[in-house]
Amino acid sequence: MTEITKKTILEIKEGLKKRDFSTLEVTNSFISASEKNKNLNIYNTFTPEKALESSKISQKRIDRGEERLLDGIPIAIKDLFCTKDILTTASSKILSNFIPSYESTVTQKLWDAGALMLGKVSCDEFAMGSSNETSCFGNVINPWSERNGKNLSPGGSSGGSSSVVSSGSALAATGTDTGGSIRQPVAFCGVTGIKPSYGRCSRWGIVAFASSLDQAGPITKTVSDSALMLNVMSGFDDKDSTSADLDVPDFTQTCNDFKLDKVKIGIPKEYQIDGMSPEIIKLWQQGSEWLKDRGAEIVEVSLPHTKYALPTYYVIAPAEASSNLARYDGVRYGLRNSQDNLDELYAYSRGEGFGYEVQRRILIGTYVLSAGYYDAYYRKAQRVRNLIIQDFQKAFDKVDVLLTPTTPTAAFELGSQLDPISMYMNDVFTVPASLAGLPAMSVPSGLSKDGLPLGLQIIGNQFDENSVLKIAANLEDQARFPFLN
Repeated sequence: MTEITKKTILEIKEGLKKRDFSTLEVTNSFISASEKNKNLNIYNTFTPEKALESSKISQKRIDRGEERLLDGIPIAIKDLFCTKDILTTASSKILSNFIPSYESTVTQKLWDAGALMLGKVSCDEFAMGSSNETSCFGNVINPWSERNGKNLSPGGSSGGSSSVVSSGSALAATGTDTGGSIRQPVAFCGVTGIKPSYGRCSRWGIVAFASSLDQAGPITKTVSDSALMLNVMSGFDDKDSTSADLDVPDFTQTCNDFKLDKVKIGIPKEYQIDGMSPEIIKLWQQGSEWLKDRGAEIVEVSLPHTKYALPTYYVIAPAEASSNLARYDGVRYGLRNSQDNLDELYAYSRGEGFGYEVQRRILIGTYVLSAGYYDAYYRKAQRVRNLIIQDFQKAFDKVDVLLTPTTPTAAFELGSQLDPISMYMNDVFTVPASLAGLPAMSVPSGLSKDGLPLGLQIIGNQFDENSVLKIAANLEDQARFPFLN
């Protein structure tokens, strides 16, 4: 059973095809692993019965030679994706009783491909956080904590999704990335994840944080597994007005291409920041050498407005959150704190239902959108966002992809970053690509002196996920990262 949980999606698919094991054996292995890892506090809602029921259907299709792309593959779902008739909380008290009557587009695509749901995994409340400490269910613990002797953050907001894969409790998980919420936690947990281009995956049925930034993506052990998951999750959706009406290429086609002749890799000089761990700098240099050894040309590029990315993000994202979260008023659904008049009903329901970080961002967002401050803050932030997009466009006139660190440090101890500004700095390398709507992927590429995972990030041009995956596969092949499980 244990050996099954150490395999990748592609290895499980091959084993099922050869009849080395059944879908029921696979599912039971991951259910057992999930129960063994209960101390990590990963699941908000655990659904083993649903997974077992679905596995029997998958086995019948496999036996008939009619298997689908993900038949028999147990996965976990970030608790932002609406799942029909199954509790969906966004890790918030205000949605503690919300059971959707519909399925998100992305999860429906996964079920149609045969994937099995093990459960809904924790995240920062409404995806607002970089440590998984804002969840109303308590923080998830990074599986690598056992090697360090401290309770480490799994990162956020997709901390549950990265931990469930890293601990061997699921073969893959869905995540969402608004400013780095896939890439930062996978770097902390030693797994792989990609934020595709904005519009590549439908946002319909995903609890909204910041509508111009949110994007769904997969979290897996390997680059090839992420490519396979992305094949299923992507595609145009007429229910989402921001969905890109583009054909979905086969994302797996470049994952075994290890020749990088004529490929140009950009190294943004502005990503050399004060306070960055020397280990991260050394790994960044090593990553450049690995790609150079495969034939790539390393080119220094400039993204001059990078220093404005974080303040720009923390104006735009809270502004959109303020608007999106106005719907949680205690009237139509979710937590209701009954009061004598409507104003008090709104105030008490929202005050009781939202955590401190969500309240902070709503207040910031309301402020920057208010009369007298809209032009000074929100409109100016949108102009700077355009300058950041132009920086990337100029860089991609010279290079094919960019190589950067994913995070400035390895995973930190839970409770050690109480200052919001320090917490926001965890996204310093991931936010720019989110503002520009570009595909970006983190690959585990080394270990710190304390034996903790370190990741490298590849950023590609818009809708050029294949180039990102190709470079990521080359880094993965060179790094030979020692997975925890």
